[in-house]
Amino acid sequence: MTSFQRREQLIAVGRALFASKGFEAASVEEIAANAKVSKPIVYEHFGGKEGLYAVIVDREMRALTDTLAAALSDQDAHPRRIVERAALALLTYIEEHTEGFQVLVRDSPSTDPAGSFSSLLGDVSIRVEDLLTAAFKRQKLPVRGVPYYAQMLVGMTVFTGQYWADRRKVSKEQLAAYIVDLAWHGLSRLSPKPELRFESEKARREEAKRAAREEREAAKAGVDTDSDDVDVDAGSDARRDEARVPEETDEGRGEAEPDGEASHDDTAGDD
Repeated sequence: MTSFQRREQLIAVGRALFASKGFEAASVEEIAANAKVSKPIVYEHFGGKEGLYAVIVDREMRALTDTLAAALSDQDAHPRRIVERAALALLTYIEEHTEGFQVLVRDSPSTDPAGSFSSLLGDVSIRVEDLLTAAFKRQKLPVRGVPYYAQMLVGMTVFTGQYWADRRKVSKEQLAAYIVDLAWHGLSRLSPKPELRFESEKARREEAKRAAREEREAAKAGVDTDSDDVDVDAGSDARRDEARVPEETDEGRGEAEPDGEASHDDTAGDD
């Protein structure tokens, strides 16, 4: 192999190992063994594992950056079209550079404080933020939340793409449609003053007021029921008293005019 060919071979081998095992788990010995070369060859070309990793990450970063920049470059396009292009661009990169994407999203060496992939996502978020700011102003929506909405959109797309990279049960077009459907319908129905419906302090105060009101109404209903019960009982007693009066009167008449004597007088009168 020429020096250039050997370098490309080591990059391909290193990319595959870093993608499957991560930076920390991969070793120079394993890279050399997979490339069927000695360890000094790896050091000669890259100065060690860190140098090889840096070259691979730089290549993948440039490829992904160029892809996303092209998708986000036409600021005069319809906003939904920009969202569709960006989602498809990322998924196309994942499809065509699967190992490179895995390298970017896996652990980076502790010697890389910037966090290359995080830096890239930050740059993309800033680009999305600019697009959203213009769209929010056109819709007369407050722009205070734009940086957060931008992070949400980028994070949703990237993490969904990461999930899809290992589970490609739908096409990239279908997955892009899922992403855009959620993102676009969410953006098109934004509230000028969004708030939590159930878990905010305001919602808890309203819930406490409602519970207190229901408790008062239940207590009042209980008092009314008790009053009704008293009236019903009083009416029943009165009716029972009225029913007993004739019985006592009949008994009194019975004592003054026993049935036998009354019958006797009637008979005598007949005679």
